[in-house]
Amino acid sequence: MLLTDIQLDAIRELGNIGAAHAATTLSQMLMSQIEMSVPEIKVVDIGNICDHIGDEYVAMVVFSLQGELEPGGYIVLLVPRESALRLTNTMLGMTDMEREIDEMDRSALLEIGNIMISAFLDGTAELLGIVMMPSPPALAIDMAHAGIESILSQMDADVNEVILFKTELHSEEHRIKSDILFMPDTRTLNDILRLLQELVGSVQ
Repeated sequence: MLLTDIQLDAIRELGNIGAAHAATTLSQMLMSQIEMSVPEIKVVDIGNICDHIGDEYVAMVVFSLQGELEPGGYIVLLVPRESALRLTNTMLGMTDMEREIDEMDRSALLEIGNIMISAFLDGTAELLGIVMMPSPPALAIDMAHAGIESILSQMDADVNEVILFKTELHSEEHRIKSDILFMPDTRTLNDILRLLQELVGSVQ
């Protein structure tokens, strides 16, 4: 699917609005000022996705897409191990960056991921004028390639592209990198693009 410049700009705006909602909610949860930026957005061929996410050891918080549109696809938060520990240290009041990710970290990552992605989808759905929600989250700690390939194996065969939001969280103490992979099935993506086109047309 070849997207127009207008569609890409609209997706970029979706990402920025979703990030602003996520940052506000995360700041309230962590009781620390958090800013979230989306310096890069890519529409990636599904066969090349592993070239864009690296092969670090990551925490992946995985959600299926639910809501007003035909349910289908996934949204995934990928957080490299070091950034994951920075997030959980902030939440748990810890400082050790050398420890293994344990059950407390896993619980914290599920909660942080759930809040971030719920707020991200709330922001984007509000712009589109629809309801779009994540399922309850699942957590995997794995190499990025292995985790994503497992998700891809469960997706419809006609899915050709995913949307990659490269995100950065900033606080006074830390800079935390993460990726949000928006992986809708073809029908859901087409519905979103149609709504974006209607939105763009209404403001022109």
